[in-house]
Amino acid sequence: MPKLVDHEERRALIIDALLRDAARTGLHAVTMRSVAEEAGVSVRLVQYYFRTKEQLLLDTLTRLGVRMGERVRDRVRAAAAASTAPPSPREVVEAVLLEAVPTDEESRAFHLVHTAYAVLSVTDPALAEQSFLAAPNEMEAFLVSHLAAAGVPEPHHEAVVLLALSAGLGLSVLLAQRTAEAATAVLHHHLARVFGTP
Repeated sequence: MPKLVDHEERRALIIDALLRDAARTGLHAVTMRSVAEEAGVSVRLVQYYFRTKEQLLLDTLTRLGVRMGERVRDRVRAAAAASTAPPSPREVVEAVLLEAVPTDEESRAFHLVHTAYAVLSVTDPALAEQSFLAAPNEMEAFLVSHLAAAGVPEPHHEAVVLLALSAGLGLSVLLAQRTAEAATAVLHHHLARVFGTP
């Protein structure tokens, strides 16, 4: 009996190959052929699932957003598992912000490629039309609600500052200006000031 093909699994395999390829060589250097080689499949198969490179890039951008949400949820669950009480607003905010700091190969690849997409979206009309800021705006609103729940003064302004701080620290880790541990320590220091905890 012929094996049933899981099309979503194949699409994910190809998208993950693009992420690895782009993290290694840069998003500008990615081709359908290089993605096929990275995935261990034929160019024809890549084109079957993604008719154009543009479509592959757009679908990968969507995958990046989904994976970021999954990683944040995993952090929050880990915080909840370590305690008998539900995660506090501070723990949730911390989970979101720490995800902006590359601490392993997956998050390093994620941040490298996401930064490349952000730069490319400034000059690429197709990417610019994808409401590139939708996910960051949702993340900002999410932080505002948790900061407000914790009684932090001016939660909207604080959310903007915290997101800018974590993004800048993440970039400084990518550029080897500081280690992930040093960046994490800075985030913890600032969160202690925001939440008024030692």
